[in-house]
Amino acid sequence: MRKQVGNAATGTALDTPLAAMHKRAGAKMGVWFGCALPDDFGDAAAEFRGARESVALIDKNYRAYLSFTGPDRDRYLNAILTNNVKDLSIGSGNVSLLLNPQGHILAEIETYAFADKLFCVSYAMIRERLIEVLDKFIIMDDVTLSDETHRFGTLALEGPKAAAIVRELSGVDIVPLGELTSTDGAVDAIPCRIVKRSPGDVAGAEFVLQTENLAALWEVLLAAARKHGGGPMGYTALSGFRLAQGVPWFGYDFGEKQIPHEAGLQDSHISYTKGCYTGQEIVERVRSRGQVNRQRVRLVFSGEVVPEAGAPLTVDGKEVGFVTRAAKAWDAVPPRVLGMGYVRREAGAPKSVLQWGGGTAIVGTS
Repeated sequence: MRKQVGNAATGTALDTPLAAMHKRAGAKMGVWFGCALPDDFGDAAAEFRGARESVALIDKNYRAYLSFTGPDRDRYLNAILTNNVKDLSIGSGNVSLLLNPQGHILAEIETYAFADKLFCVSYAMIRERLIEVLDKFIIMDDVTLSDETHRFGTLALEGPKAAAIVRELSGVDIVPLGELTSTDGAVDAIPCRIVKRSPGDVAGAEFVLQTENLAALWEVLLAAARKHGGGPMGYTALSGFRLAQGVPWFGYDFGEKQIPHEAGLQDSHISYTKGCYTGQEIVERVRSRGQVNRQRVRLVFSGEVVPEAGAPLTVDGKEVGFVTRAAKAWDAVPPRVLGMGYVRREAGAPKSVLQWGGGTAIVGTS
């Protein structure tokens, strides 16, 4: 049985339904996105290389799943999310932000269009608050919000061999599909929704399915991954892998303290032609001004020490920013220490050299 969403007061965390299976396989467990998920399966460096060179199987059971039905669902969601969900064709999806009236980021939400509903995917760590906020916006709309978090889970295959394995197991060719396009399918007679996702521009797939089928599908996907030279990947390696790809994480690299332009999400999460939405006035004001006082940047650290989140970044002894996340990336020899952080605009140009307590940090390209 899945626990309730993590509570800061009690320190509890949502368990992946696969926790017992991971532990039997020797996984070290940690807390990621407020949920108990594998740190590693014994060798984070090998897991990183597997994702880079062959295929990685990832447990993504940190998510919240919400469905919206009723004749006003398109208009309702389009009026509160930053991207255009009203014009999604059936089977397609996109990623949006939910902002407060001051333009700060409350949530990152993916929306998928079905014939009878809109299906939204966000984060279990904010599920209760997210539902509360979304429910407040349902005033005169004929919309029903249903929390389906307990019903569904997600597993993923990614890496250069992922697309071939998906085709081999399901008959679905994800390569020609648009990003976040999904289709009904089955793997070893296990029904699932197959979603194309291409981190680092390498086609991969997520399998969204009923919770009770997660363990069976994990075993099938694990056998296929091992057959092709890959295996399971924990979040220690995944964090470094995402940093190497330049992918920011909600709750780590952006959140309620940031506005979209500070977080560098203005081109990926926002439609500028869809009409009004909550927080739009701030977004448009920043866009017309053309700049923000601080910005999210990629960082490459000297040495082997991984900075902690919040570590100050300085220039000539003056604090100019802070680290949001850092991790080892085994994409070079010796491995690099990569990160992200927020830096004042005047100190954030590419190749700028910053200092932190353990050495230097060079600003990379976005």
